[in-house]
Amino acid sequence: MTSLYRGPEPRHVCLVALPDAVISTLSSIFDVLNAFSLLPGRNADRPPFRVEIVGETSGPLQLASGVPITVQRSISDIRSTDIVIVPSIVLKEEGWVKGRYPRLADWVIRMADRGALLASAYSGVFLLAETGRFDHRDATVHFGSAQAFASTHPLVRIHPERVLVVSGDREELVSSGASMSWHDLVLYLISRYAGVTAAQEVARMFALQWHQDGLTPFIPFEGRTDHGDGEIEAAQGRVATHFSVGNAVQEMSKRSRLAERTFKRRFSAATGLTPLEYVQRLRIEDAKRRLERTDAPIDDIGWRVGYEDPAFFRRLFKRTTGLPPGAYRKRFRIPDFARVASDNGTPRSANDNLSRIKK
Repeated sequence: MTSLYRGPEPRHVCLVALPDAVISTLSSIFDVLNAFSLLPGRNADRPPFRVEIVGETSGPLQLASGVPITVQRSISDIRSTDIVIVPSIVLKEEGWVKGRYPRLADWVIRMADRGALLASAYSGVFLLAETGRFDHRDATVHFGSAQAFASTHPLVRIHPERVLVVSGDREELVSSGASMSWHDLVLYLISRYAGVTAAQEVARMFALQWHQDGLTPFIPFEGRTDHGDGEIEAAQGRVATHFSVGNAVQEMSKRSRLAERTFKRRFSAATGLTPLEYVQRLRIEDAKRRLERTDAPIDDIGWRVGYEDPAFFRRLFKRTTGLPPGAYRKRFRIPDFARVASDNGTPRSANDNLSRIKK
């Protein structure tokens, strides 16, 4: 791996603060990268990073949540740096407006020209992509913002299912996906510049996690309905509540006013999935909710969502989500101590939630 290290001095990190930034991500990255003075046996006088919060102007700045912070240094005073990190930003209803921060974008370009690594947490890649450095490169972004990002920056190859993407000729472009994947970003930077052992120590101290299974298990399935095909949209509406029947695909086709071959062709063109794939995704999504909220046996859940063969259900679930059903339940199940209490104060069993899920 190519190192951007320029000598014995700590790597200078510019953590960009802008009005749309999220305080939790910005402050967490700041704290973790500055944590080496807290590690036992570490030389506090020679930390691997020197982190500064930078912005268009120094001084007080109110972030998206209304929390004020202090920008330590103006970008006008920074001629070069080792690492630029843009933290999570809040995307308003109108989405990201290109060109809103021209000074910041121009400054990032200058830093990149002088060798800086560009990194983003969650939606910070919207700003970094304005530099053009990510064009025709791989990146990731929160799966909920993937469509908006693709529309805004169509030249960037995005992979919302991936937690962390490192690209560029010098591996100088780093993007992290969903909100808490800032864990992966900071641990990657620590591992890259301070070593694997240091990354492990920091992970233990803060209870940070590598999301090694990717983001696929987190991504909910939402079938496309913006395709403009009324016949297919009607079929989607019907199957949304009847996907567990044994012949769901045939029922969709039969209830439509189209010939079977025409129906399948138009369905695939409209949704991007074959009718069978679409039904499978609906079934697996329902199975995910049951695994999260009930104690029902896995084979019983498979049967309830439409699969009589338990082995096939387990294989399909893993292929779709990246995790076996048991591992998925362990990861996403609400702990007993966090269950909603019943009226008399007794913790409610997960089975009590079964009635909330469609039979």
